[in-house]
Parts: sequence; structure tokens; C-alpha cells
Amino acid sequence: MKLSMQIGYAGGFADSVAKVKALETAGMDIVYVAEAYGYDAPTLMGYLAAETESIQIASGILPVYTRTPTLIAMTAAGLDELSGGRAILGLGASGPQVIEGFHGVPYKAPIGRTREVIEICRKVWAREEPVVHDGRYYQLPLPADQGTGLGKALKMITHPVRSRIPVHVASLGPKNVQMTAELADGWLPILFHPQRANDVWGEDLEIGLANRSADLGELDVIAGGLLSIGKEADVAPIRRFSAGMVALYVGGMGARERNFYNQLFTRYGYEAEAKQIQDLYLDGKKAEATEAVPASFLEETSLCGDEAYLAERIAEYKAAGVTVLNIEPIAPDLPAMQDMVAKVKELAG
Repeated sequence: MKLSMQIGYAGGFADSVAKVKALETAGMDIVYVAEAYGYDAPTLMGYLAAETESIQIASGILPVYTRTPTLIAMTAAGLDELSGGRAILGLGASGPQVIEGFHGVPYKAPIGRTREVIEICRKVWAREEPVVHDGRYYQLPLPADQGTGLGKALKMITHPVRSRIPVHVASLGPKNVQMTAELADGWLPILFHPQRANDVWGEDLEIGLANRSADLGELDVIAGGLLSIGKEADVAPIRRFSAGMVALYVGGMGARERNFYNQLFTRYGYEAEAKQIQDLYLDGKKAEATEAVPASFLEETSLCGDEAYLAERIAEYKAAGVTVLNIEPIAPDLPAMQDMVAKVKELAG
């Protein structure tokens, strides 16, 4: 079982890179670099690629609406070159608030667009022939009646380090998860509940995997939660750290009628809680919304406890199909975080 984590840049790029270098020595396998509406992900990914040696560097995630498919492919290939074949292209649709509000692009057909982006990227990297794509959402070259008529099918000038860069997709809804299981190398489900995941996504994964090409290999599932090792009295308060994030996503990440995370919470069986959290959050009562996040959900989706407890939780994630344990280690300093990562690496086997 591999280990991964999300890395931010609140303390500055240099601080983030120093942390990743330290955790790389402790056994961290993959680091995901976020892109919301702050700095872009590839800038920090390039810095990480230049300063690390073995850790895989993933975008977590690049929204498919913000770049052309061929630019996404070029960016991933450049990062793969810079890192010596350690790049992972993490893709997702984000949401209408960011895509339409910050980027000014219509949030339409997220699943279809993601599918075509993956198909185009793989054509670009393979360099078998000039890139031609006649899709519903993207046409390469652009048809003559939509432009000057001078567009020409082109092949990527440079030769990528790898003709197949791993693609991980963040998805939640039934059709999106089916598409992910069919086409992607890895699946990034947020708010993953190991005990209830199969009830929510099991059938969708089966449908997608039934259409999966054999040459893709097995689908990686990347999920986990907060990590803290210690006695119950010490780690119990740490579990609450993620309550604010859960409240943000379930309560405020999207409109009342269109919040994917709220829908997921409901599908998990927290229908009344999902409504209460959303009502409070949208009424501006963020603290109350945070308090309304069920303690049971926080406990069942985190990795906080002594070593015996952690071993049980890791086994539970494995049984749920997780192949990459995505952790958020909480420690007083970087050396303590290194020790924590090394211990979880040992327990994960």
C-alpha cells in the first residue's frame, strides 16, 4: 500500500518543498498539489520535481475547463520530463462556482469533457500520428467553418519521457465514477467512507471496470484522512480538525440544489445531517455547521489512534479497495511528522 498526501502552499513554496523533501525520506510515495483559485499547480509541481528524487508528483487536481486538452497534455509531459518520469496528471471538473465565477467558462458536460481530455492527452503522449480528434466537445483540428480553415493536424514536437503518464480523476457522481473506472489509472474520491463506500459506489465501479481496457491495469483508489498517532485522549480532539472542511464541502461548496458533496453525504445515510449542515452554512452560521458534523463520520474517516487502532483502520481501507492511503499527518514539528509517516508506512506494509 502506497502513501500519499496533499500539499498546500500557505507557508510559501519553499516551505512546502522542504516538507516534501523530508517526507520523501520517510517513505512518502505521492504528493498531490492542489489548484483551486490560488496559485496554479504546475508551478509548484515543477519546483518539487527539481528538488526531489523519488516521490511521484501529482496535480490534485487540474480542472479540465481551464486549459485546452493539448495544453494539459503538454504540461503533464513537461513535468514528467523535469521529474524523470514521476508525474501524475490529476484531473477533475471542479464546480460551477469556481469554473463560472473565477474562470468565466460555462460549466457544461463535465463527464464528457473529462473523457475527451483523457483521450486527447493519451494521443498527444503516444506521438503515433498527428493528433486528430472528432469529439462532441473538442475537435482537432478545428473545423473550417469554426475558424480560419487553416488548422492543421500536428504531432507533439518533443518526445515525452513516457508515452503513458498516469491519469487520476477526482469523481463522486455515479456516471463520473463509471467513467473514471473505465478510463483512469487512479480514482480520487473525496470524503471517502471505507465502511459505506461500496454501498454508494460499488455498482458504478463494477460498470466502469467491465468496460476497462486490459492494458490499463488495475485502478488505484486513493483515499484516507487525518493521521495522528497516540492515546485516545490525545487524538480525539484532532479528529475534529477536519470538521470545518467537511462542513465547507457539505454545506457551502455549491448551491443548495447543486452540491455534489452534500449529495454524497446523503447517500452515505446522513440525510438529516446533510440538510442541517447546509442550512446552517448557507445561513452564515459556519461554526454551528462545523459542530453539526457527526462525530461518528469523523472517527470512521480518519486515522487517529494508537498503533493497534491504526492497523485496524488501515486494514479497513484496504478491504474497501484503497491502494494508496492518502494521509494528512498532524504533528508538532517536521521530525515528528517524518516519524509518523515512517510508522504508517510500516503498518501499511
